[in-house]
Amino acid sequence: MSRDQASLLQVEALEKRFVIRRGPWSRPLVIRAVDGVSFQVARGETFGLVGESGCGKSTLARCLLRLIEPTAGRVIFDGVDLGRLRPPEMRALRRRMQIVFQDPFASLDPRMSIAQIVEEPLFVHGIGSREERQAQVDATLELVGIEATYRDRRPHELSGGQRQRIAIARALVLRPELVVLDEPISALDVSIQAQVLNLLRDLQEQLGLTYVFIVHDLAIAEYFCDRLAVLYLGAVMELAGREELFRRPLHPYTNALLSGVPIPEPGRRRRQGRIILEGEVPVLTDHRGCRFRSRCPVGKDRERCAEVEPRLEERGPGHRVACHFPGELVTARP
Repeated sequence: MSRDQASLLQVEALEKRFVIRRGPWSRPLVIRAVDGVSFQVARGETFGLVGESGCGKSTLARCLLRLIEPTAGRVIFDGVDLGRLRPPEMRALRRRMQIVFQDPFASLDPRMSIAQIVEEPLFVHGIGSREERQAQVDATLELVGIEATYRDRRPHELSGGQRQRIAIARALVLRPELVVLDEPISALDVSIQAQVLNLLRDLQEQLGLTYVFIVHDLAIAEYFCDRLAVLYLGAVMELAGREELFRRPLHPYTNALLSGVPIPEPGRRRRQGRIILEGEVPVLTDHRGCRFRSRCPVGKDRERCAEVEPRLEERGPGHRVACHFPGELVTARP
C-alpha cells in the first residue's frame, strides 16, 4: 500500500479522561484512558490498535466516532473536524463511518428479525422507500454470505459467526467509507475467526473500505493489518508498518507482546525467549516518567525512565517509538 495516499482519518493529541468521585470529601480521581494519541489512517488501509485489555483501545475507538466525547484533541475525518460539528451534521456524517462491536449477541436486538436489524440504519437515515430498503437489505445480506431465507429469523437462532456477519451487514448497509472493528472475532471460535477475517478482507477490496481494527492478539494483527499502533495505558508506545514492527520491534512492551506469539514454522526460534511482565497494568492517574517503567525489564531501575516521560519519536521511516532505550530488548523472529 502506498503511503502517498491521502489520509481519510487524522487523530491529533486525542485525550479522554474520566473523573471518578469517591465521596463528598474525597479528592476526585482522574483516569487518563486515552492520553495524547496521534496517528493517521490512509484510505483503503487497515490500521491496527493492539495492546492488553484495559489499555484504552475501545475507548479510543468510541472517541474516533464521537460515540463518547473526547476531553481534548482533534479527530479529522476526510478533512472535517468532528469536534466542530453540530448534532445534525454529525448525524449525517455517521453514514460514512460505522462500527462493528465485539459481542454480536449483545449488539443485536433480540426482538428484531435479521431483516429489521439490517434495515434499521437505512430507516433512521431516511434512505429509500420500504421496497428500496428491502432490496438493499437483501443485497447486503448476500454480500456477507447470509442467505435470504434467514431474513425473518431472530439473532438467537443463528450461530456466533452468523450473528457477527449480521452485525457486519448492519454496518455496511449504509455503504460507509470507514469501519471501526472493535475486536470483531474475539467472541468467535478459532475456526470461525479465519472465515470472518477473510470476509472482511474481501469486503474491503470490493467496497474500498478503510478499517481501524482493534485486537489484542498480535498473530491476528500480523495477518490482517497494514500498520499498527501499540497502546499501553492510553498512549502509543510504538507505531510502524506490519513488516517493520514484527521484524524490528524497538519498545520493550512490543517485544513482550511479540514474545507470546506462536511461531508456526518448525525450526524457527526467537533471539530471546518468552518475556513475562510482572504485575498488573496499573491505573494511570498523574505520574512521572515512563508509564511502562513499573513493568519494564529494561528501564525499571533507570533514573531517566523514572523522571522523564519518553516522547513518540521517529526511529526509522514510518517507525515511531516512545522509549528512552529503544531496541535493547529483542524478541523478533530471525
